[in-house]
Amino acid sequence: MAIFDQLHSMMSRRSAMVDEQSALPGRDESMPVPERHAVTGAPMLPPYPDGMEVAVFGLGCFWGVEREYWETEGVHVTASGYAGGFTPNPLYEEVCSGLTGHAEVVQVVFDPAVVGYRELLRKFWENHDPTQGMRQGNDVGTQYRSIILTIGDGQAAAAAETEAAFAQSLAEAGYGAITTEIAPLETTRAGHFYFAEPVHQQYLAKNPNGYCPVHATGVRCTA
Repeated sequence: MAIFDQLHSMMSRRSAMVDEQSALPGRDESMPVPERHAVTGAPMLPPYPDGMEVAVFGLGCFWGVEREYWETEGVHVTASGYAGGFTPNPLYEEVCSGLTGHAEVVQVVFDPAVVGYRELLRKFWENHDPTQGMRQGNDVGTQYRSIILTIGDGQAAAAAETEAAFAQSLAEAGYGAITTEIAPLETTRAGHFYFAEPVHQQYLAKNPNGYCPVHATGVRCTA
């Protein structure tokens, strides 16, 4: 029982959002970023080609999420990273401690003439369980929470509309309320997308048998 109580206490702490005063201080130095995407070959850093737009999603462990999006037609380049918290330029171990407030997220640079933002949202809703709070399956902690960080009023409106529609579909399938955080990227705590370490970029392309949990509900998003 003592071991169970210790594990429960640890999981509870990791599932509580840290406040700004208690968050780790981070650093001024930004993470080194590979020059090119390991799959598409596109430059990882901006400037991106004219007409491209950027989206940011978090739906659990970012390794499988990034692959889902780089395989999407119309996506120019993807990157694993951290956002939604307080700590500038965090390290993976710091994010996993729960003391940065950041979620594991994927930045998606896409051509809206080929794939619309709503299609990216459909993939978001259908590829995880957005009712689980600060976890996805056995991955427990604030870094695994469901989150959409919007850029501009159009993305914010689309995220809210699809959330409302998907919530109804989930309820009809017997699921609870959606816990997804939806907020403008530029106003969320640190207000930045921070690139993860190079080892996490396109991880499943480099490690085909790597950890890749899928927590999809099987419910379709038709919004």
